[in-house]
Amino acid sequence: MNGLSIRLYPDPILREVCAPVTLFDARLAGLAQNMLDMMYAAPGRGLAGPQVGVPERVFVMDATWKDGTPSPVVCVNPQIIVASAVAAAGEEGCLSIPDTPCLVRRPVAITLAWQDAKGIRHSADLEGAAARIAQHELDHLDGILCIDRTEAAA
Repeated sequence: MNGLSIRLYPDPILREVCAPVTLFDARLAGLAQNMLDMMYAAPGRGLAGPQVGVPERVFVMDATWKDGTPSPVVCVNPQIIVASAVAAAGEEGCLSIPDTPCLVRRPVAITLAWQDAKGIRHSADLEGAAARIAQHELDHLDGILCIDRTEAAA
């Protein structure tokens, strides 16, 4: 599929801190679409650049598609602006670490700011699954895996 493949742990690219995206062009738009296609085919709810061998600050997610209508989001240069003080543990899977669910404690709500594939700035208040997915994918951009954040590892 499109020359990209999902990288599996312990591939060293999964530990890289990704570079900010500075060029919003057709290559980036194509990468984002390919990542969405791969995420849905996997089937996952999120996929980050390093997971497909691209060490850039981009991830895609769709918190709702498995339960209803798809609502894909492309997040370029994402940042958490606010994280709730309330945290909860939840099970997370990772397409790069198949069959290895992790119990991870994360803030239950965040405000996320990002750019889309055209460079337009967005922000949204996320809670529940959407907040957890965004935090998981953002960790990938910093070389952090869910296995690093498991309750047992803490």
